[in-house]
Amino acid sequence: MSGEGKSELTVDYFKDLGVAKVIGTILLISVLAFLFLIWLIYFRETAEETAEWVTQLPALNAMLNSVSTVLIVLGFIAVRQRKFSRHMKLMLSAFVTSSLFLISYLIYHHYVGHTPFPGEGWIRPVYFFILVTHIILSAFVVPLVLTSFYFAYAGKFSTHRKVSRWTFPIWLYVSVTGVAIFFILNAFVG
Repeated sequence: MSGEGKSELTVDYFKDLGVAKVIGTILLISVLAFLFLIWLIYFRETAEETAEWVTQLPALNAMLNSVSTVLIVLGFIAVRQRKFSRHMKLMLSAFVTSSLFLISYLIYHHYVGHTPFPGEGWIRPVYFFILVTHIILSAFVVPLVLTSFYFAYAGKFSTHRKVSRWTFPIWLYVSVTGVAIFFILNAFVG
C-alpha cells in the first residue's frame, strides 16, 4: 500500500457493528436533529431579551464555516496525495469546527428564531436560491459525514470512498453557502 497506512486509522469497535444498525441510527439521529432545528427556528417562541454576545454568534458561525471549508479542501488534497492519516486529522478537525458551528447556530436561533431577509430586487431570488439549497443539502450533510466516518473507522475504505464522493461536494457547498448567507444577510440587515 502506498502512502500512509490505512489500517492504523481503523477502530475495532466500528468493525464489529452491523452496517444496517449504524446507518439506521445515523438516519434517526439526523432526522431528529433536523426536525428539532426546524422547530427551534420557525415554531418556537424566541427569547424576550437577547444578550449582546448572542448578536456576535453569526460572525462566529461564518468564521467556523470558513475554517471548515479550508479543512475540507485540505483534507481532499491530502487524500488525493494518499496521505491518509493527514486526511483523517483534517476531516476530524472539519467535523469539530462544523459541530462547534452547529452548537453556536442552535444557541443563536434559541434566542433569535427566524431571521427574515429584507433585501429587494435581484438579490432576493439569489439569496433564497442559496438559502433553500443550503437548507436542503444541510439536511443530508450530517448523515453523510457520519456515514463517511463510520466506514473509514470500520476499515471499509471502498464504501467510504463511494459515500465520500457525495459527502465532499455537499459538505463543501453547505459550508461555503453558510458563509455567503451570512455576508448577504449582513449586507442587508446589519
